[in-house]
Amino acid sequence: MDTILKPPRIRAAKPADAALIFSFVAELAAYEHLSHELLATQEDIAAALFGAAPRAFCDIAENGREAVGFALWFYTFSSFRGRCGIWLEDLYVRPAFRGQGFGKALLKRVARRCVEEDLGRFEWSVLDWNEPSIRFYKGLGARLMDQWRICRVEDESLRRLADTAPPPA
Repeated sequence: MDTILKPPRIRAAKPADAALIFSFVAELAAYEHLSHELLATQEDIAAALFGAAPRAFCDIAENGREAVGFALWFYTFSSFRGRCGIWLEDLYVRPAFRGQGFGKALLKRVARRCVEEDLGRFEWSVLDWNEPSIRFYKGLGARLMDQWRICRVEDESLRRLADTAPPPA
């Protein structure tokens, strides 16, 4: 592990990073007390990010040559804006490197992509108990959307809902 803090370097993830990205996902799940919900495998991550038709993307933060965090994101669409946006699925910086600019550098990289591609939004969610992250995000200008609630259908409920769909025309 590098002991001297270097300026944050952000780079696009590459296929050789699949194990690293999966380790970041597992660390994030543990931090959020959600390890019991981690069903993905390293192979799932590799396929989603680096398969024939990637649907998710990832940037890696480095301190020198050591990877210290990541941002995993994908494109969304806003009918109200009439343009695509980006949803940040995961942002994680290892504890020893927090407060040193790596998380901010990752967010700035994704924000720059939004501006360069003329996207309409950059969004993500944060757990309501995660006060350090909430303060951090607000300090960067993020507005918490308290009036919105995330809806999720998964597993058996998803299968039941799909079973009731009319056949395609």
